[in-house]
Amino acid sequence: MAKTDWKAEAKALKKKLKALKDTVTETVAPVAERVQERVSEAVTEVIAAAKKAAKPVSPLAPARFPDLPVIAGAEFAAIGAGIKYQGRTDVMLVRLAPGTAIAGAFTRSTTRSACVRDCEAKLATKVPAGAGAAIVVNSGNSNAFTGKLGDAAVAAVTGSVATALGMPATRVFSSSTGVIGEPLPHDRITAVVPDLAAALTEGGIGMAAEAIMTTDTFAKGAAATIEGQGGAIHISGIAKGSGMIAPDMATMLVYIFTDATIAPAALQKMVSRNVGATFNSITVDSDTSTSDTLIVAATGKSPAAPVSGATAKAFETALAGVMHDLALQVVRDGEGATKLVEVRVTGAASDDDAAKVAFAIANSPLVKTAVAGEDPNWGRIVAAVGKAGAAADRDRLTIRLGDILVARNGWRAKDYAEEAGAAYMKQAELVIAVDLGLGRGKRTVWTCDLTSRYIEINADYRS
Repeated sequence: MAKTDWKAEAKALKKKLKALKDTVTETVAPVAERVQERVSEAVTEVIAAAKKAAKPVSPLAPARFPDLPVIAGAEFAAIGAGIKYQGRTDVMLVRLAPGTAIAGAFTRSTTRSACVRDCEAKLATKVPAGAGAAIVVNSGNSNAFTGKLGDAAVAAVTGSVATALGMPATRVFSSSTGVIGEPLPHDRITAVVPDLAAALTEGGIGMAAEAIMTTDTFAKGAAATIEGQGGAIHISGIAKGSGMIAPDMATMLVYIFTDATIAPAALQKMVSRNVGATFNSITVDSDTSTSDTLIVAATGKSPAAPVSGATAKAFETALAGVMHDLALQVVRDGEGATKLVEVRVTGAASDDDAAKVAFAIANSPLVKTAVAGEDPNWGRIVAAVGKAGAAADRDRLTIRLGDILVARNGWRAKDYAEEAGAAYMKQAELVIAVDLGLGRGKRTVWTCDLTSRYIEINADYRS
């Protein structure tokens, strides 16, 4: 019997095993890789769905972000800097052409942010001849109540932008929105400034609108175009705001751009004349932010002649329209909102009294929760009028829900039916009208309902 060569047999067996292993690897590995990729995709889809479910878009939101006209002389860029969250666009930059006129309005909060104080100071500073301008905004951190660290952060960010764009730091305006009382990690912003500068484009305003969002559920934009002498004048605006909204100018962040040629003083007068009926006439929760900012920039790049005469009136009307549109979008995105409510007060002894009554109704948690529950509990409106601190006479009071007469002369209207009131309250947009019967004072304000979602958003805001 021949002697078996076990070493040769073992070697041959090893060779066969290796070949088999290679075959299995070639066959199975791609399948395993594809499975792993699909699992990863599925996990990503589940996470995205969970996030969407946790932060649904307001039912009052516009169908889509509007098509905003390009504003010659205004360029935009946005990027993620990781201010608070990773993988989120949270810084936007705007470069404005030399000669741009700037106007603004800001919160009157005594704890206003370092950015607000810096912007106020810069608007009061003489503008160097032919200087351009820039706006840089971050979300995720408000840089408010941060002491000298906050001032240093503003200087670092605006200085970085000034260097990158070749303009004086006195012409760089900044805003921050987000958590109060935490130092701004400004180095994360300055690190991305070169990339922002390189990405500037006239068509980037939509990205800029997304970058400034915090608890917003949709980006906000509005526009208008008028015919000036010699050409069209365009206006495009963006805003952020959802919670901590109460009138004290501006109760949010708003940036409006136009190619109109207009002097800074004239532009400022128009802005100041129209904030009362727009941004100062909305309230979500009666809380005023520390960072409220409205900046309007006119690049002067329209072929139209400088704004004056009849054109000035048309331009101011268009500007007020954009301001009003953006203000109402903020209310439509009120945290947890499901109803938009217009409160009209007439017949007051004065406009100031009318405002007191209108805001007493609009800010009443009892009124707002009744609206959320679609309950026509008009007694809560009566109570709000009574606590407003304005002159009122029970026997002259008239209350309407839309066109439905609810109460008159100190008593429920004879023909009022609770069923009619209940049916009206199911609408998404409501009007509460109160006439005090005392004079000619009037005021209209806008608010939203108060739902459990508002509590959820604000209870978890920092987590």
